[in-house]
Amino acid sequence: MPSTDVPQVKIGDPRPTPSPTVWRERLRHYYYLVRLHRPIGTLLLMWPGMWALWLAGDGSPPWSVVVIFVLGMVLMRSAGCAINDFADRDFDAHVARTKQRPLATGAIRPGEAVGVFVVLSLVSFGLVLLLNWQTVALSTVAVALTAIYPFMKRFTHLPQVFLGAAFGWAIPMAYMAVTGAIPVTGWVLFIATLIWSLIYDTQYAMVDREDDLKIGIKSTAILFGEQDRLVIGLLQVLMLALLFWVGLQAGRGVWYLGGLSVAAGLGLYQQWLIRDREPSACFQAFLNNNYFGLAVFVGLVLDYAVGA
Repeated sequence: MPSTDVPQVKIGDPRPTPSPTVWRERLRHYYYLVRLHRPIGTLLLMWPGMWALWLAGDGSPPWSVVVIFVLGMVLMRSAGCAINDFADRDFDAHVARTKQRPLATGAIRPGEAVGVFVVLSLVSFGLVLLLNWQTVALSTVAVALTAIYPFMKRFTHLPQVFLGAAFGWAIPMAYMAVTGAIPVTGWVLFIATLIWSLIYDTQYAMVDREDDLKIGIKSTAILFGEQDRLVIGLLQVLMLALLFWVGLQAGRGVWYLGGLSVAAGLGLYQQWLIRDREPSACFQAFLNNNYFGLAVFVGLVLDYAVGA
């Protein structure tokens, strides 16, 4: 006789409808999948795009374009998190920092993560369709870079270059959306953002270096080894020099230089944080880059608003 503990399902019975509690739990897993609880990635993506919009718009970019870019960057960062977890699904369970991610715990299936990536990318693409056709064409590169980056750590110690290209691609898109062209200063700003990603993502990779060495993941933290702090410092100087050149070409003045000065001070603080390569301090240095990007943006906004 069948056990009375097992519910009997008759042929033709409708499948049980998930309870509200189950749906809330599913939504919570999706929330963690796209990292809405950790906005740092969105902010690091947003600042270069905002720099570009203000420079391209000469201090007054169209607000409709600004809104489209902000929403698009939030969506694409979330899409990037979903495809990143899909790519790392076999590694995250072995890394202390990532072992509780939804794919690592089995709370979300790999196919679901790919579906989230596709849906969010399509919604973001729908927003871009409100802009000129050149920006729409450039957006396809952004989607490709977002999809490619997570897999690069298997093949190169410089996956951060691909991350920087993905995060920085908002810059040529912003110039194209506002002015219909991409000047030399736009490409220099793009290179500065690519260098910035090497800085903060190396700090981020320093957190996981020991785990990554054990499981065979490549990163700049492993590539740079004992020279990591020196390389980060040189990259910080180079990025600030490029930002200074961009401001000079754009006719920016003392307020912008003030913003760069604050950013330089934050760079020194980050060096102090990573001095012993202690994982939690390296993570704090990574997070501090949000204030770096904010300082540059505030300096730029003030320079256009009151520095003229």
